Amino acid sequence: MQGSSFSSSDVAHLTDRRPSVTPERLVAQLVPPPTFADVSFDTYRPDPAEPTQAAAVEACRRFCAQALERRAGKKKLFGKREVLPGVGIYLDGGFGVGKTHLLASSYYEVGGDDVKRAFATFGELTQLAGVFGFVECIDLLADYALVCIDEFELDDPGNTTLISRLLSALVEKGVSVAATSNTLPEQLGEGRFAAQDFLREINTLAAMFTTVRIEGPDYRHRGLPPAPEPLSDDEVAQRAADVPGATLDDFDALCAHLATMHPSRYLTLIEGVSEVFLTGVHPLDDQNVALRLVSLTDRLYDAGIPVVASGAKLDTVFSDEMLAGGFRKKYLRATSRLLALTAAGQTGRAIT
Repeated sequence: MQGSSFSSSDVAHLTDRRPSVTPERLVAQLVPPPTFADVSFDTYRPDPAEPTQAAAVEACRRFCAQALERRAGKKKLFGKREVLPGVGIYLDGGFGVGKTHLLASSYYEVGGDDVKRAFATFGELTQLAGVFGFVECIDLLADYALVCIDEFELDDPGNTTLISRLLSALVEKGVSVAATSNTLPEQLGEGRFAAQDFLREINTLAAMFTTVRIEGPDYRHRGLPPAPEPLSDDEVAQRAADVPGATLDDFDALCAHLATMHPSRYLTLIEGVSEVFLTGVHPLDDQNVALRLVSLTDRLYDAGIPVVASGAKLDTVFSDEMLAGGFRKKYLRATSRLLALTAAGQTGRAIT
C-alpha cells in the first residue's frame, strides 16, 4: 500500500502464537482488566431515569465496608480476633448497565497495601481451582478480604459443585464475595444442564448473596450506529498492514486455533496486540466454537482491542438457534461487545 512502511507479509497472526500460563501468572492476573483500571464509584454515572443504578452504587459501598469489617474480625480476649463469615453481593442486570464497573470499583474500594483481594472471570476462577487444586485454592485465597467474580455462570454440573464448595469454604474463612451476572442466583444453570439435580448447590450459592438488580439500556449502544458493513478481505489486509502491533487472521483458522488451548490462555494470546483484523467471518453452527469465540471476545473487550472484519457482520455470528438456547445471554453479551469493538475499529472511538 503506497505510503505505508508495512506490507501484508509483515502482519502478525494470532494463529502463530502458542501461549502458556504459569500458576504464578494466573495469580498475577487476578486484577481488573485494563479497561477498568481507573474506575471508582465516583466515576460511575448512574442514569437518572434508572434509580436502581444509583441504588446499586450505595449497596456496593455498604458491602465494601462490611467486607472490611468481616475481614478484621471480632475482638476477643487478649487482643485476639474471631474470624467472621464473609458477606456476598450479586449484581444482576442486563448488558452494559455498568455491573463490571461497579465490581472493579468494589475491588479498589476494599484495596490497600495490607488488604488482599482478587478479581477474576468465572472461567478464570474455575481454572485457578483446576491448576492449584481445590484445597490449595482455598488456602491461596483464605486470607483475602474480597473475591470479585465477573459474569458468574454455571455451564456444567462439575463447575456448579466446585464453585459452590469453594465459595462456601472461603466465606466461612471471612472472605467476602462480589459477583456480576445476567442471571439470578437461583436460576443459574437453567437451560444448560439438569439444574434440578443440583438444586442444593445452586441454593447454597444463592444463599450467600444479597441480590442487587440494576436496570437500564446497554450503554455501549448509546449513540452507536448499527453494526458496520464488513470490508472486503483485501481492505482488511491493507488496513492491518498499516497498524503497528495488529494481527490478521482467517476467521476459521483462528477458531480452530482457539480449540488448541484452554480459554485461560486467551488473555496471553492477545497480549501486546493493538488491533485484531479478521477475514472470512461467517455465522457459526458449532456451539463449542461459538463459546470459545465468546471467551475471546470477552478478553478483547476487557483489553480494549478493536476489531475489523470482512465477511458477515459480527452481530450475525451467533445463529437464531443458538440465541434461543441455554447460552442465549452469553451470546447476547458477546454480540453487544463485538458491536462496540467493531465500532471502535471503524471509527477509532475508544472502547468504554
